[in-house]
Amino acid sequence: MSELDFTRPAQSDVYNANVARLFFHANGKARNVAAGSPLFAENSAGRSMYFIAAGEVALTRGGKPLDVIKAGEVLGEMSVLTGEPRSATATARVACEVIEMDGSTFAGAIQKTPDFALMLLAILIKRLRLALAMQMLGKNQNQAPETIPVSGEVFDKDLLGQLTSNFPGQPPVYHPKNGVIMREGEAGIFMYVVMDGAVRITVKDKVVELVRPGGVFGEMALVDQSKRAATASAAADSNLLSINRNDFLKLIKTNPAFGNSLLRALANRLRNTGRK
Repeated sequence: MSELDFTRPAQSDVYNANVARLFFHANGKARNVAAGSPLFAENSAGRSMYFIAAGEVALTRGGKPLDVIKAGEVLGEMSVLTGEPRSATATARVACEVIEMDGSTFAGAIQKTPDFALMLLAILIKRLRLALAMQMLGKNQNQAPETIPVSGEVFDKDLLGQLTSNFPGQPPVYHPKNGVIMREGEAGIFMYVVMDGAVRITVKDKVVELVRPGGVFGEMALVDQSKRAATASAAADSNLLSINRNDFLKLIKTNPAFGNSLLRALANRLRNTGRK
């Protein structure tokens, strides 16, 4: 998955440049970049993301052109969210004014601007739905078997404790092995946090992920209110904490660790899906 900005066509209906501009102005640092100067290099550490206030930035990989990022757009977010090296080089095509925000500032700033966190979540989910669809279209009977991705620890023990204390009237619910928790195509009412056990995620009857304790699933339908993209069933006897949309939105607005953890998890899932 390349270091593309938040505003490609697949994301245009959820991206609001004014929300991004205000977020970066309030929390970032403006600087001028001369034409031909790099913002970041391929395979370097991704410590900052950028809002292009004026000018244009070219993205290349291995010296080959990938995209052009224009004024009002954002780039460099994937490495900040995932902690992985840059997958492209960004160079100013003309003299640019950018607003730079480092990862630690971003993590704190989300608490003050939950609308921006929700916008990022919606964008990552749109990208992920598209990547999943392309992945399923590309499957064929001659492909070699794949290792099933295993996810867990989206939420650490401290955050899991906070979640359970936030919903004392909603204790984790037991699901026996092989029990179906949600079905592909259904409306999404809850997201789920795996407290113990394991959950199998399938798309078109193909297992695409195994979610371990601390992991989450079902959040995509809560954010974009689309139908479920996958079916989930218990791979072992499991206890799951369910969170409805109103409580989900409240957590995004009041608990920055919750939003940051979800953003990081979705970005990693998207990058791993893109690699396939």
